[in-house]
Amino acid sequence: MQLDIPLQGRQVDVARIEQRLLEADPAVVVDRDPATGHLRISTCAGRDEVAALLRATGLAVQEGDIAIVPSVCCGGCSG
Repeated sequence: MQLDIPLQGRQVDVARIEQRLLEADPAVVVDRDPATGHLRISTCAGRDEVAALLRATGLAVQEGDIAIVPSVCCGGCSG
């Protein structure tokens, strides 16, 4: 699932967030969208779990702040 979290100008430590999320999902991908400044997360963890993990890193995020992005997967790489 792909998630989009607006940060509204807040500074975040993406590496720290990624490290925390890796504990729940070893395949997680975390980055900051250079165009919007939003935090982007690709994970199998649920939105509520991601919100709780983000709060544990000090980022004040509620589940409703996290948008689920529709999949852009073409299916070509999974055989």
